Amino acid sequence: MYREQIKVLDCTIRDGGLMNNHDFDDRFVRAIFKAVSEAGIDYMEIGYKNSKKLFPGDKYGAWKFCSDDDIRKVTEGIPSKTKISVMVDVDRVDLDDIKPKKESPVTMIRTACYVKDVDKAIFLANHFADKGYETAVNLMAISKVLEVELTECLTQLEKECKCNVVYLVDSNGALYQETVEYLIKKAKSIIKTKEIGIHAHNNQQLAFGNTIEAIIHQANYLDSTIFGMGRAAGNCPTELLLGFLKNPKFDIRPILDVISKEMIPLSRQVEWGYVIPYAITGILDEHPKSALELREGDKKENYREFYDSFAGSSEVE
Repeated sequence: MYREQIKVLDCTIRDGGLMNNHDFDDRFVRAIFKAVSEAGIDYMEIGYKNSKKLFPGDKYGAWKFCSDDDIRKVTEGIPSKTKISVMVDVDRVDLDDIKPKKESPVTMIRTACYVKDVDKAIFLANHFADKGYETAVNLMAISKVLEVELTECLTQLEKECKCNVVYLVDSNGALYQETVEYLIKKAKSIIKTKEIGIHAHNNQQLAFGNTIEAIIHQANYLDSTIFGMGRAAGNCPTELLLGFLKNPKFDIRPILDVISKEMIPLSRQVEWGYVIPYAITGILDEHPKSALELREGDKKENYREFYDSFAGSSEVE
């Protein structure tokens, strides 16, 4: 599956941070950056660039905000060709916090939005591009988007946005391979001047398979997380993706080391990955918020009741 244009973006700290309020200590983040760098991965998304005015600082760790100083602290002194990425959500970023690229250790800024907010995403991506950054727009909850809305959104991105990449995001972990094929082909038919990326969630244990499907149909930007750590069911595992790509620029061994030394101990403290409530929300194409809430309560293993709260009982009255 060697293809020179393929880029891997590891978002362990950013997506995984949704499971612990981005409260990773500097030592841990530095260990992940070192492993990702030694593995030859193209980008590491180190967190969100959220406005501190909107989020109380005592509830969230540093990687909810990604100050340039904090990024330098965990990356300086490590030989690396890996580029640093951060993510912003529309309506949650203070533009005054974003310095020109020449003054920042960040290379790429990705803007996440729902299709209905694509106007705002285009404004932000163009603003960041004008400051010298590589940019991407991540279209969230793509499984919920109507055909006509997606066509209009992609057409607008192609005509008006300076972003380098458009990502299709399976936020609910609801997609199957046939739909991934259709969506990637549709995006490629409209987007001619930018790359297409895939960000898959593992609610139905299909994140890796769906990423492969996207690769087959010429998606070149691929999101993954080490040991699959991400919100709820997590994401396509970085180690599986590197194993599949068989690109000589990648070395899986540093990723295996950091799984042994860092991810396994962390997994005993923070829960992520495939469990039945996340599978249920994926099957029903629902946001995993309700499943996350269930896992924090005293009925976290009451799967049938949780399913019936969405689907209704199938028993005959």
